[in-house]
Amino acid sequence: MTAAASTPALLQLIWLASPALPIGGFSYSEGLEAAIDQGFVHDEHSAAEWLIDQLHLTQSRGDMAVLAQMVLAWQQLDTPRLQALSQWVHATRESAELRLQSEQMGRSMLEWLRNQHAIDDATIALCNQWVPTYPLMFALALSRTGADLTSCLQAYAFGWAENMVQAAIKAVPLGQNSGQRILTQLAQHIAPAVDHALQMTDDTRQAFSPMLAILSAQHETQYSRLFRS
Repeated sequence: MTAAASTPALLQLIWLASPALPIGGFSYSEGLEAAIDQGFVHDEHSAAEWLIDQLHLTQSRGDMAVLAQMVLAWQQLDTPRLQALSQWVHATRESAELRLQSEQMGRSMLEWLRNQHAIDDATIALCNQWVPTYPLMFALALSRTGADLTSCLQAYAFGWAENMVQAAIKAVPLGQNSGQRILTQLAQHIAPAVDHALQMTDDTRQAFSPMLAILSAQHETQYSRLFRS
């Protein structure tokens, strides 16, 4: 029995949501740095509004929705379904930066799972067959916790929110208290965002954030950057 397998589900979710997880999330701002450079985000209020919008319009409708479906597919070991969902993730990375982030964090997540002895060689080979993206690998980790789907998505969303707030603190820049106030606002939006994500189907799940895609592309040539996206 691995250490993770003998750990209560709640602690496993906290572990997965922790910024200390060695997968490189701290090095990405997911377009936030470009939004700051363009003047869309410039203080605590605008940073909070930007991140709340991103939670509802991008995460909830897209990555969180596909993550929930991937968790179920991993639990059932439905490989055709996992392959189709993995292809959707690849197709929705709208810039080279966003694709790089998804693939780099996915590979790091796979390596972490391997180092934790959480998966066997057959699972590793399966993941590499599809190119292990972050949603695919995070869903695999979540599927092993025994937690319900709502708790899984809440943990993912809070981990995302905490990383993004830390990016805002560094790049706007903001103080720690400002960051905590933004995180408080984001936390209040996580439950409805999760509920919305769980209602998404293959026909309603979407990745339509044109401004985010444009900013991500602009960030690739932005002068003076702290983050990789």
